[in-house]
Amino acid sequence: MKIMVLNGSARRNGNTAAMVSAFKRGAETAGHEVIVFDVANMTIAGCRGCEYCHTKGNGSCIQKDDMQAIYDEWNEMDMLVLASPIYYGSHTGQLSCAIHRTYALDIPKRCRKSAMILSSGAPDVYDASRSIYNGFIHGYFRTQDMGVFTAVGAEAKSPAMQEKLEAFGRSL
Repeated sequence: MKIMVLNGSARRNGNTAAMVSAFKRGAETAGHEVIVFDVANMTIAGCRGCEYCHTKGNGSCIQKDDMQAIYDEWNEMDMLVLASPIYYGSHTGQLSCAIHRTYALDIPKRCRKSAMILSSGAPDVYDASRSIYNGFIHGYFRTQDMGVFTAVGAEAKSPAMQEKLEAFGRSL
């Protein structure tokens, strides 16, 4: 199975990165291919709403930036994982830009599974991100929800959370 992770964290050694790494280790141990896009460290502009993609562009975005790498893999993935720290009650703006830019594309052809990995500095701050995930990713793409994994502060790098995410990756 080919798994795409869109990681919205800019911190290469932060809590979200540690959670993504644990998931990736487990999934690769099980023989899956995992490609991680660190969207916060990519140049991805927001959707302009110009509708070029649905008219002259025939499914391609008029903006030519780092989103092209994600577009190139879009129809090859079997599973999509969104990962992000929670800032001001939701996932990062960089992840939102990447999600919005998928508007140019149709529903992924092979993607049948999805999951979400969230880190935060406080508990009970995940509702906005879960709403996007449930309504758009899980709902619109009609993927099978494989789980939402959350961690507060140092819990993200704890042996228990690391093993939980590795086990999840191995279970796929």
